[in-house]
Formats: sequence, structure tokens, C-alpha cells
Amino acid sequence: MEKTLILLKPDAVKRRLSGEIFSRFEKKGLKIVGLKLMRLSKAQAERHYSVHKGKPFFNGLVEYITSGPIVAAVLEGENSISITRTLSGATDGSKAAPGTIRGDYSMGIEKNIIHASDSSESFEHEFPIFFSKEEVQEYNCGDEENIF
Repeated sequence: MEKTLILLKPDAVKRRLSGEIFSRFEKKGLKIVGLKLMRLSKAQAERHYSVHKGKPFFNGLVEYITSGPIVAAVLEGENSISITRTLSGATDGSKAAPGTIRGDYSMGIEKNIIHASDSSESFEHEFPIFFSKEEVQEYNCGDEENIF
């Protein structure tokens, strides 16, 4: 099964949206196999956003994601990367479709509620910033054959 990383950013946590957002992923059929509330260090944030280093918005990204607690999660399921990206919606919440997480809860591009890995390569880069392999739990829910 494919795994992906999502981060509920400080605006999601401060607005008490974590449960609602995780409920959407679980109702779709994705399984939470890693979960933690944490506060990123500047070094972790810079590593996470390293692909944007040198861009004018890099420092703003780092400042924002370190401004409060985040919830990091590893989700598992068939096509979990594309599913989480679709459910998350367009990066700019003002342009995201209604019914998506950003479409329902975000008004712009800066405070856009959620990060979701955009590829398996991104997941491989991002995962060790937030989790060790021992923090991911393998288990069966018993309904996988009905979902997949």
C-alpha cells in the first residue's frame, strides 16, 4: 500500500479543524499509520521546504510553519498520494473547489491549512523530517477488501 505525508499547518490546529480533516481522509478509506502533534524547529522547516530555498517566499513559509503546532500524519491506502492531493484542493484556497479541505477552510495561498506530499519522491524526502520508521504502525482494519 502507498503511504503519504500530510501536515495540518498551524492555522488548521489553531482553528480546531484537525478532527474534521482526518475524518475526511478516514471516510474516504485511508488509514492513519503515523500521527503526532509537534512544533517544527527552523532547521526542520528549512529542510522540509528546501525545494523552495532561494525563492522570495521561502522565509515566509519557514516562519509560518514554525509559528505554532502542526499535526503530522502518515496515511496509507491505494493511490493515497493522489487522493490526499485531490481532497486537499488547489494550493490557493481562494481558488480551491468547494468540498475540498482548502476550498472549505482556506481563503488564500499563505494560510492554506494543509500540506500533502505531491509524489512518492517527495514523501521519501519529507517522511524522515517528521517520523522515524518505528513510529509508523502496520495493522489491518478488517474492511480493506470492501474499500479497495
